[in-house]
Amino acid sequence: MKKLSLLVLLFGLALPVPQTAAQTYPTMPVRLIIPYPPGGPMDDVGRVVGQRLSEMWGQPVVVDNRSGADGSIGTEFVIQARPDGYTLLLGNSGPISINPNLHKGSKHNPLKDLEPITMLITMPQVLLVNPNLPVHSIKELVEFAGSRPPGTLNYASSGVGNIQHLAMEELQAVAGIRMNHIPYRGTAPAYIDLLAGRVELMFGNTVGSLNFITAGSVRPIAISSMRRLPLLPNVPTIAESYPGFEVTSWVGLFAPKDVPQPIIHKIQTDAAKVMAMPDVQARFAAQGAEVVASTPEQLRDFTLKEEAIYARIIQSTGLAPK
Repeated sequence: MKKLSLLVLLFGLALPVPQTAAQTYPTMPVRLIIPYPPGGPMDDVGRVVGQRLSEMWGQPVVVDNRSGADGSIGTEFVIQARPDGYTLLLGNSGPISINPNLHKGSKHNPLKDLEPITMLITMPQVLLVNPNLPVHSIKELVEFAGSRPPGTLNYASSGVGNIQHLAMEELQAVAGIRMNHIPYRGTAPAYIDLLAGRVELMFGNTVGSLNFITAGSVRPIAISSMRRLPLLPNVPTIAESYPGFEVTSWVGLFAPKDVPQPIIHKIQTDAAKVMAMPDVQARFAAQGAEVVASTPEQLRDFTLKEEAIYARIIQSTGLAPK
């Protein structure tokens, strides 16, 4: 009899979450936390997607910029939010895959304490050089850097431990060169010094760099993704010189852990519909982004693999906390 009761209990626990909540969701405004300041690429993605979801749902999607600590403040806010689907996070590599390796003392781990919903877009990094630097390819850069004392060339990033910094560290490792890292407080001042020639090169995302490339203020010499970028078809990938090299920016939706799966599924399904809209696809394509609209499982697998890659890079550069 006890065995039968246990089976009944286990069967009851395994029953799916009732669909009613998902069918009526949302019945009130949804808050979309963007862990970065207004005006940047993440903010643009959040406002486009948020507006279209709002139109689809008949409920406001309120964008809430909670910046600070490289995206960790806004991410922590969502982790601690009520798991009802009414507080969502627009996340990327920084707070999801990189910061857990830089801040081991944190109470929460986004990889464990958030529910992945969908990756929305990916965006490669472009390796940019000041036009006065006499290199036009990865091969020429490696030869130029190798012919000078280590640390002669200066590269910029928007801060220690961010994707621009770690991408350049990985490139130096595979190419066997050594350059000097100049971290800035944000991408804008890094671009200013690159254009002025105070630093020779940097990685930048396509949104921030396309105008500079078009104007001839910087020279693109390589793309960090596995495939060439349609907007810059003549710029080769780094992987063409160093097979397997890939460092890609991305933007995805997350929810607090334990949000019912039917709600997660509804948000993912509706977000995929938004990303399939021709004008939305055209908008992101014009910025050099590729629409993905992944499943929650695909996003989870991707972030776990990416976290392991960044853990290795951070460990090899000595950035790992002692």
